[in-house]
Amino acid sequence: MSSRALVLALLAAAAAAVPLRAQRGPAPARERFSLAQVLSAPFASDLAPGPDGRRIAWIGAVDGRRNVYVAEAPAWQARQVTRYATDDGQELSALAWIPDGRAVVYVRGGDRSAAGEVPNPASSPRGAQQELWLVPLAAGAPRRLGEGSAPVPSPTGERVAFVNHDTAWVAPIGVPGQARILFRARGRTSDLAWSPDGVRIAFVSDRGDHAFIGIYESDRDTVVYLAPSIDRDALPRWSPDGRQVAFVRLQGGGGPAAAGAAQVPPWAIWVADAETGMGHEVWHAPATPDGAFAGAAGDWGLLWSADDRLVFASEIGGWLGLSAVSPQGGEAIRLTPPDCEVESAAFEADRRGILYSSNCGDTERRHVARVVAMGGTPQALTGGQTIDWAPQPLDGGGFAYLSSDVRRPGAPVVVAQPGAQPQRVVGFDPWPGFPGAQLVEPQLVAVRASDSLDVRMQLFLPPGAASGRRPAVIFFHGGPSRQMLLGWHNMYYYHNAYAFNQYLASRGFVVLSVNYRGGIGYGRAYRTAARRGMRGASEYLDVLAAAAYLRSRPDVDSARIGLWGGSYGGFLTALGLARNSDLFAAGFDLHGVHDWTTDRGVPVGAARPQAADSIVALWRSSSPVADVDRWRSPVLLVHGDDDRNVAFAQTVDLGHQLKRRGVEVHELIFPDEVHDFLRHAHWLTALTAGADFFVGKLMGTGN
Repeated sequence: MSSRALVLALLAAAAAAVPLRAQRGPAPARERFSLAQVLSAPFASDLAPGPDGRRIAWIGAVDGRRNVYVAEAPAWQARQVTRYATDDGQELSALAWIPDGRAVVYVRGGDRSAAGEVPNPASSPRGAQQELWLVPLAAGAPRRLGEGSAPVPSPTGERVAFVNHDTAWVAPIGVPGQARILFRARGRTSDLAWSPDGVRIAFVSDRGDHAFIGIYESDRDTVVYLAPSIDRDALPRWSPDGRQVAFVRLQGGGGPAAAGAAQVPPWAIWVADAETGMGHEVWHAPATPDGAFAGAAGDWGLLWSADDRLVFASEIGGWLGLSAVSPQGGEAIRLTPPDCEVESAAFEADRRGILYSSNCGDTERRHVARVVAMGGTPQALTGGQTIDWAPQPLDGGGFAYLSSDVRRPGAPVVVAQPGAQPQRVVGFDPWPGFPGAQLVEPQLVAVRASDSLDVRMQLFLPPGAASGRRPAVIFFHGGPSRQMLLGWHNMYYYHNAYAFNQYLASRGFVVLSVNYRGGIGYGRAYRTAARRGMRGASEYLDVLAAAAYLRSRPDVDSARIGLWGGSYGGFLTALGLARNSDLFAAGFDLHGVHDWTTDRGVPVGAARPQAADSIVALWRSSSPVADVDRWRSPVLLVHGDDDRNVAFAQTVDLGHQLKRRGVEVHELIFPDEVHDFLRHAHWLTALTAGADFFVGKLMGTGN
């Protein structure tokens, strides 16, 4: 069947698309706002509770200026404690309190590339560094502690450990002093974790094809490795009494045979004696697809509760959630509901209850709930039309979290005590000219692809009564392990993407944001759908389903449908233009993957296993470059040349191929910028170019 015939066949399915919420009537006409206005929305991240449970800190980005903010009970008024005043693209991250609550530590500057380069998106002639800083909350300027990342203040409050060039360092906290190497170990040292008494520190020692958990004891200046093996050990977690360490054991590297293995790699939870290093397995994942290691969980992938339970992330049952098992072994129990996915988790102050954010009961948003580590019925703590994430404990059973909705970007919210009303922190709101009231409410729609898979999408309709057929734009997120939500997003990249989709709707475009197969939020089967990506690009069926849905709408001009997306979304944008320039009139491709057959299509430094010619041919046929001869529609290519996720060569190669074939190519290149675009000015420039491109190609320059 030809692509056009397939699309026509999809029209019938699209006509039967199920609206998951009743559409509202036409909104009154609204004054048009600028892209700069909507992109001015502040973004909050790295929420961290103070040690006394009555304060919170977070990192706020406002027009590219990143700073540390704090707020405290009872007023919960935001106060900026750093004074970085320029959009220099230097990230702030890894925010942590020192135990006495008088200061916080943080990292300024992004991670090093494989070549050892720190991001310098402002092209400063002085270069850039990744540094550890401490800022007192009462008064005083930030103090540089040293070069490095991943700070971990000791429980005694006297020093902070961190990683610098894959080696463990330590710096004094209370008084100015010179940072020094804490210990040396072969391989790459990471994941530092102090013992409860602050005398020992556990760490991961990555040796390439295997990794150990080590314990350094400062009093004796010794290192002990815990049950060393040929496998990869990760996530060291101290027992409450400091006598044992739990960790995750993953299958180690094993050459081409292991790399090409079809079975689920085994993993297990181990517990070892911190003194002798002797260890034993306490739980082993089942050898089924649902037993795959939940690497997406990150730091909350393994926790040790105060009532002696190991809480861990798992996908048993096909959904990412929390389970628990005894450190002595036995059967694991599921703590969180089935048929929904947990996104983050943190212990309550007593380390017996767990706060978590998930899409349980609301697949297109996030809400906060709690469950006890011993098991029981989870308790929903937030709900409604908000998106709530990153919960953290407060004093007396209260909690804080970040929250957004359709019109208000994310900001800290406090529930001072159990049952109290949520209180949004004062003073971290958009500026008075922010067009929140003018934003449209995206509508949730389900469309069935030709292989009968239901795909969720968000529809942004232009404000005001429709007059004739409008141009439309389809958006694809990156990842692909991402999910767009019904409101301001909880990730900076998609916070900006949501703002851009709102702006396009304000300009008269019908915008459709597609949560295609391969994304999160809908279970493991959806996220690991067959033949996706380089294995056959099955998610292209979702691209066609989105197009068919728009073509079935009476308010959309089928001849004026464009595509846009970044990273994996750029891959789908390019794939649509290459395969179906007859359907898609223009595309805005932001640092997309275009050729799976080279190492350019994977993160820099990743290794691709040896593959048979038939596999390489499949990768090629799944790539936009395979159909470049059919590409006719104009495209805007945007890329930063210090991209560490998708190599800049992907855009170089595609751009030259298209130009040789006479395709209209527009390009916008940012020297020294990385994948996520660290400078606000670059986001504004790129999205302005994208909007102008779509207006010119889909509306005509007079609109």
